[in-house]
Amino acid sequence: MSRPTARQVAELAQVSVATVSYVLSGRDRPVAAETRQRVLDAARQLGYTPNQAARSLRKRRTQRVCLVQGSLGGNPSDERLARDLHEMADVHGYSVITLAVYSEGRARAAADVLRSGIADGALVNQTGDHFPHDLLAEIVATGLPMVVVRNESVPDGCDVVRTPETQVSTEAVEHLLAEGRTRIAFMAHRQELYRDQPTGRLLGYTTALDRHGVDQRIIVSGADDRVAAYQSATELLRSPDRPDAIFAASDRAAISVINAAKDAGLSVPGDVAVIGVGNIDEGLISNPQLSTVGPLRHDYTDVVRLLFDRLQADGPLPAREIVRPWTFLRRGSS
Repeated sequence: MSRPTARQVAELAQVSVATVSYVLSGRDRPVAAETRQRVLDAARQLGYTPNQAARSLRKRRTQRVCLVQGSLGGNPSDERLARDLHEMADVHGYSVITLAVYSEGRARAAADVLRSGIADGALVNQTGDHFPHDLLAEIVATGLPMVVVRNESVPDGCDVVRTPETQVSTEAVEHLLAEGRTRIAFMAHRQELYRDQPTGRLLGYTTALDRHGVDQRIIVSGADDRVAAYQSATELLRSPDRPDAIFAASDRAAISVINAAKDAGLSVPGDVAVIGVGNIDEGLISNPQLSTVGPLRHDYTDVVRLLFDRLQADGPLPAREIVRPWTFLRRGSS
């Protein structure tokens, strides 16, 4: 039995073949709701699905987009971004390829894959220092539509999504200082410790201390995973001159800090105040609730839409920039 065609769907719905194409491809063309529903009903009745392989050959497209992330799983924000990308890709008839970039070698391999034409566009989520500006520029030079989530500079020709993490991190540390905390530690991600100059959350920490004339810096690693955070916090809190506040570069690490403090017989925030970064839901059920720096809500459809705007445009679009709002949320842990 031959497969149904778009022309048969058009005849049953009493519309043009072009209208069937607009509706079933998810392209943003003005189609009346009643007409759209007739097309969907006709396609369902006939068992019609677009032939993506043939469409890709005609358009010289792969119908794939690529998500480049620093890790796979474990970070709620990254997971939500991936989910929103998958959902919008489904609407537009695309599949998603995910590349994990956690080293310079993996970054180079990912760049080679993207330059090979495996996908029609890419969403690059901040991957530490592994994806430098020059490597991004090599990919942009191929004409691949790209959206890059990072606060550092990006090459001309791609969209960028930024967050004011430095400013809001400064606000969080200044809150600790205003509460009378005098020995504030910063628990960093590994890559933050090896940069020539502090950036992002670490820069927010040092900026606040500088503003208030605090010379002492207590900077340790541990923010990359829960176990490392617990071990690092345990060592800090057992020292004779332990800190009276810890600002962790991730909420997961901050929750481990709370657990380590309790196991050391210390009260939070009485003996040690704790602030994290990310505003993950788990912070609401920690005891006490976790003070945090991050977005008020995790919805990345505006970020994902940038990429599909580029994929659907008839010609090149000017570079765009989104600054996603962050805030300091004071809760019981500080």
